Amino acid sequence: MKKIRAAVVGYGNIGKYAVEALEAAEDFEIAGIVRRNGAENKPSELERYDVVKDITELKDVDVAILATPTRSCEEYASKILPLGINIVDSFDIHTSIAQYRANLMKICKEHGRVAVIAAGWDPGSDSVVRTLMQSLAPKGLTYTNFGPGMSMGHSVCVRSKAGVKNALSMTIPKGEGIHRRMVYVELEEGASLDEVTKAIKSDPYFASDETYVVEVPSVDEVRDMGHGVNLVRKGVSGKTQNQHFEFDMSINNPALTGQVLVNVARASMRQQPGCYTMIEIPVVDLLPGDRDEWVSHLV
Repeated sequence: MKKIRAAVVGYGNIGKYAVEALEAAEDFEIAGIVRRNGAENKPSELERYDVVKDITELKDVDVAILATPTRSCEEYASKILPLGINIVDSFDIHTSIAQYRANLMKICKEHGRVAVIAAGWDPGSDSVVRTLMQSLAPKGLTYTNFGPGMSMGHSVCVRSKAGVKNALSMTIPKGEGIHRRMVYVELEEGASLDEVTKAIKSDPYFASDETYVVEVPSVDEVRDMGHGVNLVRKGVSGKTQNQHFEFDMSINNPALTGQVLVNVARASMRQQPGCYTMIEIPVVDLLPGDRDEWVSHLV
């Protein structure tokens, strides 16, 4: 069986774990890693791989895993899809997913390629669980309670603000889908905590949540990549009330994101041209190997 050749674009937390997930997947081979600085200061764990500044320097890439900040995903996707390469990403601004999907749909159809977007664990695998819960109790309420744990997207957002040297955004669940954001910032010399706080709270990532910004001498001293989620739905099946479903997990945040990205990279090779979210993809396509064998094993 021909292996799927995947390139990893970006080599931060998610990129590193995506490489590990690819190394553990027997149906993939790593075509190379795309880093802003290319092979400069090449990490020892990437010694056996091609490390380049631009994906066009790599050969025979089937799918690009975008391990990049959310706000740069569309820029990368718009450049890579016309090259005849599928893309997958973990874009995580929930309110912008529908428009992003529509934008990429045009490019995918034009160039006959596949994009799977918003494919982390939330949005992503949790979206699949919420969809299943919704189908089991069509009337009712679903609560998504995150944390406590580190939000990678929110942390990246804070680090982009002027005056911020380093940052950690923690999500604290308050119940019934309501959250508090605890943001720990390490400031550049001369930066104003008040100004940084205003910039953070006005950003769409934080605007709808209760947010507290705390200055710390070292973000590394408080960092923890653990996270979790508790999904609850209470509703009605047919005409029968009091149906209750619950899903709970505790995870290493970037490791699970990296695994999901590899899963959807595999699934991208099995879809017709277009842009998809995870709820639109048959879950069996996330798994390697023969579909009939999984039906026999899992059904």
